[in-house]
Amino acid sequence: MRNDYLKKYMLFFALLFTSAMVFAQTRSITGKVVDENNLSLPGATVAVSGTTLAASTDANGVFKITGVKPGTYTVTATFIGYNALTQQVTVGDANATSNFNLVPSAKNLTEVVVIGYGTARKKDVTGSITTVSSKDFQTGTITTPEQLIAGKVAGVSITPNGGAPGAGSTIRVRGGASMSASNDPLIVIDGVQLSNDGIAGAPNALALINPNDIESFTVLKDASATAIYGSRASNGVIIVTTKKGTAGTPQVTLNSNISVSKLIKQVAVLTGDQMRDYVKANGSAQYQGYLGTENTDWQKLIYQTAVANDNNASVSGTAGILPYRVSVGFLNQRGILKTDELNRTSAGVNLSPKFLDNHLKVDVNLKGTLSRARFANQGAIGAAVSFNPTVPVYSGNQNYMGYYEILDPSSATGLKVLAPRNPLSLLEQRFDNSEVKRSIGNAQLDYKFHFLPDLHLNVNLGYDISDSRGTINATPAAGFQYNRGGETTNLQSGTNNEYHNKVLNTTFEAYLNYAKDIKSINSRIDAVAGYAYYDYKTTAYLFPDRAANGTVITTQNNAFDIPRNRLLSYYGRLNYTYADKYTLTGTLRSDASSRFSPLDRTAFFPSAAASWRIKEESFLKDAKVLSDLKLRVSYGITGQQDAIDNYAYISYYNLSQNTASYQLGSNYYQLYRPSGYDPGRKWEQSATTNIGIDFGFLNGRISGSVDAYYKNTTDLIARVNLPAGASFSNEFVTNIGNMTNRGIEFAINGQAIRSKDLTWDIAANVTYNENKVTKLSGFDSPSSVGLATGGVSGGTGTNVQRFFLGQPRAAFYVYQQVYDANGKPLDNVFVDRNNDGIINDKDLYLYKQPDPKFIFGFSTNLNYKKWSLATVLRANVGNYMYNNVASATGTSTNILNPLGYINNGSTNVLESGLSGSGDRSRLSDYYVQNASFLKMDNASLGYNFGKVFRSSASVALNANVQNVFVITKYKGIDPEISNGIDNSFYPRPRTFTLGVNVKF
Repeated sequence: MRNDYLKKYMLFFALLFTSAMVFAQTRSITGKVVDENNLSLPGATVAVSGTTLAASTDANGVFKITGVKPGTYTVTATFIGYNALTQQVTVGDANATSNFNLVPSAKNLTEVVVIGYGTARKKDVTGSITTVSSKDFQTGTITTPEQLIAGKVAGVSITPNGGAPGAGSTIRVRGGASMSASNDPLIVIDGVQLSNDGIAGAPNALALINPNDIESFTVLKDASATAIYGSRASNGVIIVTTKKGTAGTPQVTLNSNISVSKLIKQVAVLTGDQMRDYVKANGSAQYQGYLGTENTDWQKLIYQTAVANDNNASVSGTAGILPYRVSVGFLNQRGILKTDELNRTSAGVNLSPKFLDNHLKVDVNLKGTLSRARFANQGAIGAAVSFNPTVPVYSGNQNYMGYYEILDPSSATGLKVLAPRNPLSLLEQRFDNSEVKRSIGNAQLDYKFHFLPDLHLNVNLGYDISDSRGTINATPAAGFQYNRGGETTNLQSGTNNEYHNKVLNTTFEAYLNYAKDIKSINSRIDAVAGYAYYDYKTTAYLFPDRAANGTVITTQNNAFDIPRNRLLSYYGRLNYTYADKYTLTGTLRSDASSRFSPLDRTAFFPSAAASWRIKEESFLKDAKVLSDLKLRVSYGITGQQDAIDNYAYISYYNLSQNTASYQLGSNYYQLYRPSGYDPGRKWEQSATTNIGIDFGFLNGRISGSVDAYYKNTTDLIARVNLPAGASFSNEFVTNIGNMTNRGIEFAINGQAIRSKDLTWDIAANVTYNENKVTKLSGFDSPSSVGLATGGVSGGTGTNVQRFFLGQPRAAFYVYQQVYDANGKPLDNVFVDRNNDGIINDKDLYLYKQPDPKFIFGFSTNLNYKKWSLATVLRANVGNYMYNNVASATGTSTNILNPLGYINNGSTNVLESGLSGSGDRSRLSDYYVQNASFLKMDNASLGYNFGKVFRSSASVALNANVQNVFVITKYKGIDPEISNGIDNSFYPRPRTFTLGVNVKF
């Protein structure tokens, strides 16, 4: 036995000795990568050909490749925007040194960019395409991916939906072009086309994707670029590429951020003292009797200083023939509104091996997220503005869980009907919790035929699956939940409800790609032909409405609903380039959607484009200052079928709403009833013409583009009210008109300073866009008042916006206010615009629009030695906002409520003196206010320590402020609300972030 152990020990030490000898025989290749000015190029890749050995340069441009055996190798250094450089390096008894001086390529024209179904050389691109890589992303506490590129792309507006954790943004590419259908762009993540439908229990569908895993965004804007996506591309396409594995030894990256968010601005309302003064001066003894002695700041009570932390780790490298990247992320973010919280755990795996002598490339992407959230009751925001500030938070007794409520002894519940409820109770006595699991993944196989290497077969199998469930519970005795069931004995109700949804979207795509340089005729051909099938399925499990004790208030008479739609597509693209100067592109896609009747199910979406690289002509080729000049022209048609009913082209029965239930005994049952439908509903289509110029100067040090476009959208899909008696439904979806968008985009990037210790990069973009409704079927007569939209609070069925023939979309439709000599509005006095001696709805007029006419973006990055300073500014000009907070609360009728209680309200009541009485008061143009703004989104300061821990790691620290300042004339709390109506908006906080990045 002892001899056996001795043999094992000897074998073990022999192995150790052998390993040590082998290790001792390996060497390293070290060196530095610099540019044409001998400045360091951090992040460059240096690889040993024919092996998996590689390394990236650090902040000083230095690299080290270890584990190299003696011999002669081909070593290549690459960096985006520079020509690759290859050198022969001999490794002998000592370590080898090899330095690389890279030369920039002209405007990076040889770079490959992502386009629909494949890639293309940038110099061959004929469409309007913008790419933003990770080095240019916004920084700070970013919870949804689209916020990374806010202000970075001309023609793209990204408006945050509010300050709630994971709230997401409204994205518009070249303005909105739809009425009731979606205005959102198509988002494609690693080849998987996402549905624009929301996910129950998630604050925003994109909040379930970890921004830290994203490598780049490519925005396709004109029809030449988007037509390959056909029926979902009218609003542009955003292609998201996630980070992939890197060649060489494993690289470990750790990111950790901690942030603090604070409320910037509250709605200006009356203090307790101001309320007492106002009521005593204007109210009767009855109203004065409602006054208390407190000075309660309800907004201060519902908001908090919120802390968030975001931690991410990733490992990337190559194991044998398998490049990989594995990442995990943990986000905990509290909202500034109390009880609001989001917890997200995410993981991602990317595998990209090659087989069959590199003829078969496989790219597997798997992303998974577990999100747990508690949603604050946002009704508390409006209640905090309206609740009486002269009363205390707590009543001093146990009624309604001890919270002070507005009482009415004559009411069965003891509560004042229609009065606001205690704002703090709305938050603390309601528990809305969700758990959402989501996974997005795909496997892409690219096979290069052995007998014809220029021909590739690409197959993409993808899925997007989610499971969301949640519960909504409210304390039975809480005032806002009291007697919800209308009982006469047990007045306490509360809520004990649940929801459960499943989504399964699947993708199958297969296409052939043939790319060939034909040197004999100085030409290049790049052709794509493919087939695609998409299945979008949602399963919604339906549950009854229950009181806290389980008593059913309203039943559901079926178990689930399964809305589903499918899309079948064929597509092709041909790109022909001659002499690297002239390029022609033609695209055709055929889509068949189950959302339309068989007669109108299939539509064709063609496009054609051409480009001319003028710089390559003999009269400019030798121009030293000019490095690029290309003219682009395109025309194409795209479609729209998102956000419309799946089955509204056929006669069908739909489940009634809770407000239309039938009583049997003590229970209420929902019934099926016929819905409005249009059997002739057709595709919404957009025809876009684009003319663009790309330019570059000083060998690409200054570059940019100018684009002018005209988009004509026909057969607009809209929800239209049905005449009484036409159906049990009061509306249906049909094609109603046409709309145009026209505009100009300008983008420029430059490096103002480039020296050994100091660099200064600047990027700016500006977009001008105007839209107009050019056809409105059924609303185009001289007496038509257009299609109403833009509902507001403070009145029943009040709309302040219209789609009107010959006017911008959703323009405000209001009365013209009359003012006195001092500029103060006269109460209920409006201009008689038609001079008929009567003020009525015929005097309403179209006044301003919510969409900005100009959108600006400005970014700057200053680097001095190891320090970096970056800022991002955005501006909108020409957009107006309807201040619904002022119109609904800043009037005497609101404060001295005719129902017998007092409300708080906007201090606007002290300035305007308006009563708010009458049907016309809220439709005054006095409340339509200039909302143009200049906003600094982001300011960050960083310090890169470089190599630490004996050069085994690099460390960088950063400090960041988001929502730094806003300059605007708008009187509300935020001038940036996507629909142009400010009503109980969740404020965006100012966020301070400290972060550390460590790479091993």
